[in-house]
Amino acid sequence: MEKKPVHEAAPEDQEQHASSNKTNQVQTETGELQCGPVDQNEQETQLNIEDALTQAQAHIAELKEDFLRARAETENLRRRTQDDLAKAHKFAIERFAEYLLPVIDSLEAALSCETDDVAKMRDGVELTLRQLNGALEKGRVIVLNPEVGAKFDPHRHQAIATVPAEQEPNTVVTVLQKGYLIADRVLRPALVTVCQAK
Repeated sequence: MEKKPVHEAAPEDQEQHASSNKTNQVQTETGELQCGPVDQNEQETQLNIEDALTQAQAHIAELKEDFLRARAETENLRRRTQDDLAKAHKFAIERFAEYLLPVIDSLEAALSCETDDVAKMRDGVELTLRQLNGALEKGRVIVLNPEVGAKFDPHRHQAIATVPAEQEPNTVVTVLQKGYLIADRVLRPALVTVCQAK
């Protein structure tokens, strides 16, 4: 059997192969890739990434500042609202009290007046009552005085009794006491008698 001749590599190939092995050895030992000079495109990409990161960090800082400012403004608004609400509860009756002051003046004037004229006294009382009703209207307090024959409304009327009458059943026969509304809310229901069903 003929032995095939073994081709020996040229000296240049051997050096290149050794150099390649050396490079691989360095790669495995250090974990870094050492492949010659860095490409220009890779440098530009790295710079672009760094610029984008810097811009993103600046934007995050700006958003954080805006958030802190907005939170502070919200807290101030909440505090002011609580103060306004507390003042509204504390001084809610102030305007209504102003409307009642002329009524008090009229009553004090009537008490200080010494007269035996009943007609004059009655006129003064009627004038004071008109002042009081005007003050109530300004304070959005409305008289609830249903007419005879009006439909009984259990939300606004309080039936004291049912009585026989020549009118439709379940209607108001008499008003025993006026009721009052304040801003469409029943302050006191009107006391009424109601026609009973036949």
